[in-house]
Amino acid sequence: MSTTRPGERLAVRKTYKLYVGGAFPRSESGRSYVVHDAKGRFLANAALASRKDARDAVVAARKAFGGWSARTAYNRGQILYRVAEVMEGRRAQFVDEVAAGEGLARAEAGAAVDESIDRWVWYAGWADKVAQVLGSTNPVAGPYFDFSVPEPTGVVAVLAPQESSLLGLVSVLAPVITTGNTCVVLASADRPLPAVTLTEVLATSDLPGGVVNLLTGKVPEVAPWLAAHQDVNALDLTGVEDAGLATELERAAADNLKRLVRVPDHTQDWTAAPGIDRMAAFLETKTVWHPMGI
Repeated sequence: MSTTRPGERLAVRKTYKLYVGGAFPRSESGRSYVVHDAKGRFLANAALASRKDARDAVVAARKAFGGWSARTAYNRGQILYRVAEVMEGRRAQFVDEVAAGEGLARAEAGAAVDESIDRWVWYAGWADKVAQVLGSTNPVAGPYFDFSVPEPTGVVAVLAPQESSLLGLVSVLAPVITTGNTCVVLASADRPLPAVTLTEVLATSDLPGGVVNLLTGKVPEVAPWLAAHQDVNALDLTGVEDAGLATELERAAADNLKRLVRVPDHTQDWTAAPGIDRMAAFLETKTVWHPMGI
């Protein structure tokens, strides 16, 4: 028998978890940390990712790489567009979380969410075009066809921007998976809630499990394990705010010659047109020779 009066009910509190291999586990350590809004008020408890969580995420990303990179570019574009469709349906929730975390008015938060949705659409359109732009047919002195073809580099570790919890996140995540890579993303430490909600969108958007794996936690604690991991092929340092830590991560990444996007030397304007540089950063060029007439 219910003990609540008509019109009264207990709120169903959301448990914010990691996103690894298409599932939503808690941190293996059982740890969590408090997330506050821009005014210092309690918002939620988020999972505090550990070294083991980072390793599990890399394993999931590697497992998913073969299937994701083998899909047609057109199909990847369809899936990215589906992400935008599902985000549109949850727009109000994203606006609430961005406004609370970043201290924005609802109109400003709404504009950031709309930009984030539109960015998915933009990258969806590029999925089957980037190869034509970055690839080439090369003139050679001999009876051969010579083609340079861009291919995904593999597993990419992405340290997401700290200030721009959704638009900045989408701007560094979307180009990685558009080009056939899989990734492990460490979300903004102080503003992780839009990132966790985004993973719920990804999980219902036809994106195979393991293509995107998201961790929440502290950059100095998790990032070194990703930078030193021998099965991570590339590293995006955009979200690192400490110069000393950035240098440490670059040195660790050099051990297996990871491709690297360094910390920007200026404040990023995430509303600006993204261009194709981030897609190109995680592509490798394969050159193929083929005899004519065969």
